[in-house]
Amino acid sequence: MAEVVIVGGGPAGLTAAVALASGGVQTVLVANTPAAGDHRTSALLQGSVKALETLRVWDHCREHAAPSRVMRIIDATARLVRAREACFAASEIGLDAFGYNIENRFLVAALQARARELPALVHIRDEAVAVEIGEERVTVRCRGAGGRRGAWPSAPTDASHSVAPPPASTCAGGPTRRPRSPSNLGHSRPHDDTSTEFHTETGPFTLVPLPQRRSSLVFVVDRAEVGNIATLSNAQLAAEIERRSHSVLGKVEVEGGRGVFPSAAATATRLGAGRVVLIGEAAHVVAPIGAQGLNLGLRDAAAISELVVTGHREGEDVGELTERYDRMRRADTTSRMLGVDLLNRSLLSDFLPLQGARAAALFLMERLGPLRRAIMREGVTPWASQPRLMRGEAL
Repeated sequence: MAEVVIVGGGPAGLTAAVALASGGVQTVLVANTPAAGDHRTSALLQGSVKALETLRVWDHCREHAAPSRVMRIIDATARLVRAREACFAASEIGLDAFGYNIENRFLVAALQARARELPALVHIRDEAVAVEIGEERVTVRCRGAGGRRGAWPSAPTDASHSVAPPPASTCAGGPTRRPRSPSNLGHSRPHDDTSTEFHTETGPFTLVPLPQRRSSLVFVVDRAEVGNIATLSNAQLAAEIERRSHSVLGKVEVEGGRGVFPSAAATATRLGAGRVVLIGEAAHVVAPIGAQGLNLGLRDAAAISELVVTGHREGEDVGELTERYDRMRRADTTSRMLGVDLLNRSLLSDFLPLQGARAAALFLMERLGPLRRAIMREGVTPWASQPRLMRGEAL
């Protein structure tokens, strides 16, 4: 019997597993091997990069990441009220880069490589199908090996669909779903370490740097458009991307591994209860705006790891830390979700006053240096949550 079991092997779950095991906590990770062919990427903000450096993960994947030093926002709508183009440079707040963009397959491989080095971490390559929550321990039943079972005092969960979350994890409000189409592409012009986000009537169309003359693309479309876009050949899709991006990166060539995924916005009403905590996408799903999704999940992982490692060293029952985790993460999660939701609604709404408010806000951010720098600092290092790992401090 270990002290902690983590269900789900996404980047947030793997980060929590590595952090806990690095801190001397006997940890079990229950997760199948990720499916091949997923070429989605993640934009890691500076706090997340510091955490991965501290956990000795970043060196395993640094060569596959590209810095994002400038963020450019362009209003590409055809509406009456349009915002001015705005640019934000990391150098304004004393940073070399806001963060780094990396393909998830390289990030996951680096986390797995580090996990294999830790004797306190056991990886069960299986699927958890049920979680039974008792007063003193949590029992997880797996699909393979005759439905084998294991009991642990606590269980962080990181999965797009939690296998058996506690009743407190029901979503607040229904998720807002619009399909998003991610793809990686090559291009003839250099990106100059600049992320470009076009705001359209259906959602963001975002180009984020990858190493060399490559970028990742995520664009959100109406459900009615999905069929047409999915049937385009790579050459046709490349031409469509070049048109929508106004040729800012020149001639485009689409790489393999493109896909269509639902874009949702939802959050759990409770992040921790009954010896179980929710982290990553089991706790919150964020619209693809402002690189908040995975970074929010990694702060979850850093926060629960800090609580459990400290409790383990002080002889506490780590399974009783779940409500403390819920309080610790509530402000950060709520503020991020509200901010992203407000920006998303202002982008999709046809309500003229809301469009005007969005345009005015971007204008003030672009013109007022102190305001612009304050917002940039909050986006990269939120005041509501800076766990020790995000500050580069070992647990």
